[in-house]
Amino acid sequence: MNIEIANRLVNLRKANNLSQEALAEKLGISRQAVSKWERAEASPDTDNLILLARLYGVSLDELLRTEDEIPMPEEEPEEEERTSSDDFAREWNAGDVNETTNVHIGKEGIYVQKDGERVHIGWDGIHVEEDDGEDVHVGWKGVHINERGKSSFDSSAFNNGGKDGWNGIHIVENGKEVFPGERGWYAEPKLRFPTALIICIAYLAVGIAYKAWHPGWLLLLLIPILESLITAVKRRNASCFAYPVAALLFFLAFGFIYGNWMGWIAFLTIPLYYSLVSFINVCLKQ
Repeated sequence: MNIEIANRLVNLRKANNLSQEALAEKLGISRQAVSKWERAEASPDTDNLILLARLYGVSLDELLRTEDEIPMPEEEPEEEERTSSDDFAREWNAGDVNETTNVHIGKEGIYVQKDGERVHIGWDGIHVEEDDGEDVHVGWKGVHINERGKSSFDSSAFNNGGKDGWNGIHIVENGKEVFPGERGWYAEPKLRFPTALIICIAYLAVGIAYKAWHPGWLLLLLIPILESLITAVKRRNASCFAYPVAALLFFLAFGFIYGNWMGWIAFLTIPLYYSLVSFINVCLKQ
């Protein structure tokens, strides 16, 4: 409450020969409430203001009059300076965002435009568009690349989950590239060698036939080794091979079978392996 009004309440109470207890009893409130009003720590509600005005024989205007200036409302920015998130999103989709707009943050996401490049980071992913026709879209459906007008992108179809909206490169799970055909988006699943199934069957066979559940479980380590070996051969990249797992298998097998745990030396070859692979890759690229 304004201190001027608080002092007026004190003077009116004293002018009517009322104590705080007597005033509180007439208003049906506690003495502490009256004390807070007169110390400007709280304000009476509308009902109590009306009762106070009647009790003191004054109007509400006289009771609440102050010398403080009435604050003027702030001027609203001009219409052309205000751009809502929805308007900006529509301009973005239409490609008509003003060049002077650099950054916009709204409920649809973050829009950035600079030197003909537009970036949108939203709930549906990250979209980068350039004036020369190169687009990159990263979303829940994968990574979509359009190189210099060789393909086209329909944002409405993409956002609605439609596959026909994109006519360029589509990178999905495991880095596989899928290209559209006459029938639309379609890709036959590739059959993979059932390495894990064969290893598990072999482990069960060894365990049941020879009761060699231990150390027969070492066969399970062959799953990541063989899978990574197949991947390394397909990609022609030896760094994809799970060499540390192979070193672990050698160490455990050498220890369990021969009782010699000096096989830990195999772990020292891990950095040597990757250094050699890196050196070979550099030589092949030259």
